[in-house]
Amino acid sequence: MKRLLTSLSLSLILLESAFPFAIAAPPRQADKTEECEILVVGGGLSGSAAAYEGLLAGKTVCLTDITDWVGGQISAQGTSALDERPTQRKLLFYPRGYLEFRKRIQEYYDRLNPGKCWVSESCFLPRDGHKLLFDILKDAENRGNGKLKWFPSTVIKELEITPPNPPVNGGGQESPVIPPVNGGEKGGVGKVIQSAIAIQHLPAKNTPPLNTEPLSQTIEDSYRYENSNRFDKSIIRFVPKKSRKSNQKPKPADWYVIEATETGELVALADVPYRLGIDSRTALEPSSGTESGDAYCTQGFTYTFGMEATKEAQTHTLPSFYQQYAPYYSYELQRLASFPLVFTYRRIKSAKPDQKLGTNPREYPINPGDISMQNWTWGNDYRPGTSQDNLIYTREQLQEGGQLQPGGWMGGLRTETLRKGEENAIGFFYWLAQGTTDSQLGDNVKKPYPNLRYVTGLKSPMGTVHGLSKYPYMREGRRIIGRPSYGRPSGFTVWETDISRNNFRDDYYTSNLSAEEYRRLWAILSGINAPSVLAETLSPADVKPRSRAFIFPDSVGIGHYAIDFHPCMAQSPPETPGNKEREGTRKAQGQAYPFQVPLRAMIPQKIDNMLVAGKSIATSHTAAAAYRVHSFEWSAGAAAGTTAAFALENGILPYQLVDELPKPEPQLEALQRRLDRNGNPTAFPNTSIFNQRQDWQ
Repeated sequence: MKRLLTSLSLSLILLESAFPFAIAAPPRQADKTEECEILVVGGGLSGSAAAYEGLLAGKTVCLTDITDWVGGQISAQGTSALDERPTQRKLLFYPRGYLEFRKRIQEYYDRLNPGKCWVSESCFLPRDGHKLLFDILKDAENRGNGKLKWFPSTVIKELEITPPNPPVNGGGQESPVIPPVNGGEKGGVGKVIQSAIAIQHLPAKNTPPLNTEPLSQTIEDSYRYENSNRFDKSIIRFVPKKSRKSNQKPKPADWYVIEATETGELVALADVPYRLGIDSRTALEPSSGTESGDAYCTQGFTYTFGMEATKEAQTHTLPSFYQQYAPYYSYELQRLASFPLVFTYRRIKSAKPDQKLGTNPREYPINPGDISMQNWTWGNDYRPGTSQDNLIYTREQLQEGGQLQPGGWMGGLRTETLRKGEENAIGFFYWLAQGTTDSQLGDNVKKPYPNLRYVTGLKSPMGTVHGLSKYPYMREGRRIIGRPSYGRPSGFTVWETDISRNNFRDDYYTSNLSAEEYRRLWAILSGINAPSVLAETLSPADVKPRSRAFIFPDSVGIGHYAIDFHPCMAQSPPETPGNKEREGTRKAQGQAYPFQVPLRAMIPQKIDNMLVAGKSIATSHTAAAAYRVHSFEWSAGAAAGTTAAFALENGILPYQLVDELPKPEPQLEALQRRLDRNGNPTAFPNTSIFNQRQDWQ
C-alpha cells in the first residue's frame, strides 16, 4: 500500500501544541466503499446481539470493533464471568442469542463453568468467548440469509450527517423540533447519517503482530489517517446498501447506524445530547452524592489479566512503577482477605474440573495450571475522578481539544489515563504475588503468594503479548438524553426511582431533599396515588410505595442486576496515598427490581437513523450501575437490531414508534410482538400495572 505523506497546516500544528490531543492528518480518498443495511459500531455483546438479530432478519450487517475480537465483556475486555441473578438464571429467562451463547459454552467445555469460579455459574477463557460468539454470528448469517461484513481493528473517524429524506406518503417526515435539554445541546430537526468514514489498521511490513503493545501505545495511531511505522491503514467508507429495484420508493432512512461502542463514541462524534458521570440530586435521582452533578466522576475501568498457579515459586521482577501504585492495593474488606478466595473468585480455567469443592471459597484448592482472571475494586480497577485525569473526555474537553472539528476525532479518551490503568493492573499482579501491604486493612494482612505466573502471549486467554485485556472493561460511558416524551419533558431517561429497591424513608432523603422534592419523590413512588401526594391530600408518610420497577409501555428488552458501583476516587491521581472513594457515591448502591429496556432510551435526539445500544442508552448514573452487565447488553443489542430491521421493512423511523405515547402505538406493539415471538423478552413474568409487587430477586 502506498504511503501518503501529509503535512499539517500551521493552524493544526498550533492547535496540537495547545492541547494534549493528537490531530489527524487530512483524509485521503477512501480505499473502498462498503454497503450496509445496518452498520453496527462496536463489536461487544450489545453490538454482537444487534448484528445477530439483523442477520437473522436477512439484512446486510457491517460490524466494526477497535479490537480484533467480538464479544466485548466476554472476550476483548476479559470479564468472561457472566453476571446473572439467581431467579433469572434459574428460569433461563434471557434473550435467545444469549441463551445460545450459554449453550455453546456448555457444549464446548462439556460444562457451563469450566473455571469452577464462584462469582458466577459460568467462567471461561476470553479467547473462547470470541471464538464461540463469532461462530454464532456466522450461523445466524446462514440461517437468516443475511450478510455479515466483519471489520476488526477498525474505528469510525467521521460521520456525514445531513437533513433527512423528504416525506414519503405521510411517512418519513422530519422529526419535531426538540427543545434544548438541561441548558445543554440544542435539539433541532432530525437528521440522518449518510455515511461513515472508518480506519482499519493492520501491522506494517516487518513489524510485530497486533496485540503486541497495550492499547495506550496504539490508540492514537489507530485514529490517524496516515500510515505509520506501526500500522498500514485502509480507509473505508460505509454507505447504505443500494436498492436493486428500479421502482423502489424512497424510504425515510436507507440504513440504520447502531452505536454499540464501550464509551459512546458515536454519541460524542455525532454531538447528540448526553450525560457523563454523576447526575445532580433530584426526586428522580435522590441518592446522588452531589447537588450539582460531576461529569468527571465515572465508574472505574479495569484492565483484566490472567494469572496461572504454578507448582514451584516463580521469580517476579519488581515493576519500575510499582511503588507509585502500591499505596492503592487492598483486599478491601477483612472478609475478603484470603488469597484462595480471590484467586477462585473468577477462576476461568480449572486444571481439575471434576474436583469436588466445599462450601467455603477460602478453602478451595488451587491447583497448578489453574488460571484466574482478575477484576478487583481495590486492585486493577483504575478510578480517576477529576478534570486532570478523567478517562472519558467531556464535550467541553473534546471541543477545546479539537476532537469535534472535522477530521479531529481521536476516540475521545485520555491516553495517559489508559497508560496508568495498564501500569496499575500490572502492579496489582506483583502485589498479589509479592506484596505485603494493604491500603485498607493495614500491615500483617497481605502475605506473598509467589506460586503464580503472569500469563502472556497471542495464544494466552487474553490473546495479547503484554498479557492485559485488549480493551479495558468499561462500566460506564456517555449516556444519551432521549427525546422529550410524555411525562419526561426534559428528555427521556431511566432514573434511580424507576428500578431501585432502596429504602427511601431513610433520614438521608428528608435531610438532603427540599420539602418539595421529597414530596415529589413519594409521588413518583406512589404510582396511581401521585396526584393526591402532589396535591398534599396524601402525606408521604402514608404512601405505600410500589414494590416493582416502573413499567414502560415501549419496553423492548429486560435486565436484572444490583445497582453496583466502583466509584471514582476523591483525589488525583487515584493511587494517591490515603485516597478515598468519592463521598456519597455508594448511597444508591443496593438491590434493584427486574427492569425493562424502553425503546425511548435508545433513540437519540437530533438524528433519526441512529439507535443506541449497550451502556450508552438513556440511563442516569445510578441506573447505569445496574444496566451494564452481560445479559442486559445482549437484550439491548437484540432490541436495537430488531428495531432497525423492523424500521427498514416498514418504512418508519424509530421515534415514530413512540411519539404518540401514552396513546396506543400499533406499530410499536407489532415490534414488541416480533421481539417476544423471536425469544427476546420485553417483560418479566407477571409484569403488569395491576401487579404492584415483583418478588424476583
